[in-house]
Amino acid sequence: MKWRFVLAGGLGLAAVFLVVAGGWIVSLPSGSSGGEAKPIPGPIPGEETRATVEALKPPKRARPVIAIVGINDGTEITDYLMPYGILRRADVADVVALSTQPGPMVLYPALKVEPQATIADFDRQHPEGADYVIVPAMVREDDPAALGWIRSQADKGAMIIGVCVGAKVVAATGLLDGRKATTHWYSLDAMLEEHPSIRHVADRRFLVDGRVATTTGISASMPMSLTLIEAIAGREKAQAVAAGLGVADWDARHDSGAFAFTRPFALTAIGNSLAFWSRETLGIELSQGVDEVSLALVADAWSRTYRSRVMTFAAGADAVESRAGIRIVPDQVNASASTMRVPGAPLARKPADALDETLKAIGERYRENTADFVAMQLEYRRRVTPR
Repeated sequence: MKWRFVLAGGLGLAAVFLVVAGGWIVSLPSGSSGGEAKPIPGPIPGEETRATVEALKPPKRARPVIAIVGINDGTEITDYLMPYGILRRADVADVVALSTQPGPMVLYPALKVEPQATIADFDRQHPEGADYVIVPAMVREDDPAALGWIRSQADKGAMIIGVCVGAKVVAATGLLDGRKATTHWYSLDAMLEEHPSIRHVADRRFLVDGRVATTTGISASMPMSLTLIEAIAGREKAQAVAAGLGVADWDARHDSGAFAFTRPFALTAIGNSLAFWSRETLGIELSQGVDEVSLALVADAWSRTYRSRVMTFAAGADAVESRAGIRIVPDQVNASASTMRVPGAPLARKPADALDETLKAIGERYRENTADFVAMQLEYRRRVTPR
């Protein structure tokens, strides 16, 4: 008889869980799962744009030194590689990809890279400090080595730029106290709860307040990087780089209200997570000179479907050097011919087009709700091609 009571108790708990979960889902906003095209907010006032560019002017050198820092055991792939690739192709600054410790860097949700130096190496080479420090999202926002180094760079006069949830890392240093800031929509409430003196400004993809800048979600590092190029080398240079990325404009306009934890978003996450039997691994072949910006966007997007994971492969075990000189360590060598590759040929496209092609392929493979779900996580406004 005892097993019957155990079974009855288990079923009762399950019923209570389903009722509570169902009530929670019903309580969520019923809007779209996110990322779809909506009316574009009006342009940013010219005076505000000029002030932002002026605030980002190089603080020390005519040719600035830009350091992108991450922790070895978990730094967000696109936050780390996109600014690096964009700024390196502009060739208006000396850009270096750093880690807090020696050894390879595990990026999430995919890829492993060899950082170009550690923070200790950088300090020996540049005792006067960087002009700019870009801080991506990290799995730990309280890493003492990262926080201490970021604070030391700020003390030396560097502009600190928190990309996406990297804003929470910057906030943990105290540099955002009393300042205007933003971050990824999902982490905003937590950041403001932990640091109540921060003044959030809605409807801006990036903000500058004093010697600190922050951005919204993952995709916002592209307009932020282009604005930084404009501040360093002028509008014409930024336009040339933007054209190579497939981007027409890069101002700070943003519709914060379009990104929220909605019922469709939650249902897609739950449904895709429960479909464990149909999860798949998709391969990306690494080749010399691969565009690290397109690679990051494609790998990031496919890794956020809750239906697929991405692994990289190459002909040999050696790291493969990207277009801008960062070395990417393949996950596998000589992957089986049966390995399913990411659909299409997104790495041959300009980065913005590669992301759009990837979201389209995700929608075709796993339905449009999953493509919107991924776009929401990237805080990306999907570009719709007219039919």
